[in-house]
Amino acid sequence: MGSFIDLKAADGTAVPAYVAQPAGTPKGAVVVLQEIFGVNSHIRSVADGYAAAGYLAVAPSTFQRVKPGVELGYTDADMQAGFALKTAVEGLPLPGVMQDIQAAIQHASSAGKVGIVGYCWGGLLSWRSACTLDGLSAAVCYYGGGMTTPDEAARAPKVPVLAHFGDQDHWIPLDSVEAFRKAQPQVEVHVYQANHGFNCDQRGSWDAPSAQLARERSLAFFAKNLA
Repeated sequence: MGSFIDLKAADGTAVPAYVAQPAGTPKGAVVVLQEIFGVNSHIRSVADGYAAAGYLAVAPSTFQRVKPGVELGYTDADMQAGFALKTAVEGLPLPGVMQDIQAAIQHASSAGKVGIVGYCWGGLLSWRSACTLDGLSAAVCYYGGGMTTPDEAARAPKVPVLAHFGDQDHWIPLDSVEAFRKAQPQVEVHVYQANHGFNCDQRGSWDAPSAQLARERSLAFFAKNLA
């Protein structure tokens, strides 16, 4: 359904992005932020799903600045490789990858109001985007690793935020989710009987009922805020 284009960040860096077009006139746009596994087949299918729901979907390669063309699976070796790449991106001088996400938002804005959704590391980046970037109208964060730490929970979002967590996620302790909820009472927080990565049908932690409910809530959230 989609194809890759090159975006241009503020510093001139070319950033590939997978773009999926809806069948008719877009009812808005959704920027889709990858996990630590690249813009792989799962993230492309997520973007295709938002396009099927009527949105222009743009999934930028947030690893481009440290390694182009990353497409990993979900083995232990893939996880180690992805974590190393994520660590490298997080270590870039500011604004680092945030300018690449800003370029994706600017491209997506041709379709109307722009929302953003991210998974795993992308969930953290989606939260940061909601707090620091321009041009967004809503943000959805799926099990954002690190977003419940005190430093991240102290940020102030500029747009409505919806956050999904799993109660069996050993990467994101439930007490930190509750602390985040208290620190951010305006954020809509949902906790599922599921593990980290429950939205991804290529992972052993996939939980179909939780994934379906979270998708329904995300689509309703975007319908409300991107109209």
